[in-house]
Amino acid sequence: MMTVKLTPYLNMEGNAREAIQFYEQAIGAEVLSIITYGEMPGMPNTFTDDLKNLVAHAKLRVGEAELMFSDAPGGSTIPKGKQVTICITTTDVEQSKRFFEALRQGGQVNMPFGAEPFSPGFGDVTDKFGVTFQIYTEGQG
Repeated sequence: MMTVKLTPYLNMEGNAREAIQFYEQAIGAEVLSIITYGEMPGMPNTFTDDLKNLVAHAKLRVGEAELMFSDAPGGSTIPKGKQVTICITTTDVEQSKRFFEALRQGGQVNMPFGAEPFSPGFGDVTDKFGVTFQIYTEGQG
C-alpha cells in the first residue's frame, strides 16, 4: 500500500543545530537522524570544516509528527517564503512524479524530478501560490 506523508521542512541559515537543540527543549523533539554536508557523498573538497559541519538533512520526531531541517549550503541567506517548505514523502516513484508534475503547473521548478543518491525520485517545486514542496520518494524505488 502506498503511503503519503507531509512534513514541515525548515531551511536554516547555518543555525540548524541550535534550532534542533531549542526544539528538543521547547517541544520535546527527538532527533531521528542528522547528516552533515561533510558526510554527504560527492561533496566538493572546497568546503571548509565550518561548512562541512552544517546540517544537510535532519529529521526530528515530535509526538506523532516529524520535522525536517537543513542549513542552506554555505549558510547562505534563505529567500522570503522558503524558510518553511513542505516535504511530501511517498513510497512510489510514479506517484511522486505525478505530484511533482501537478504542482509545477503555473509554478516554478527549483530542482527537476529525478533519481538522487538519497532518493529514487526527488524534486523541488514552487507552486503557483508561492508554496515550495520537496517531493521525496522513500526506499530504493
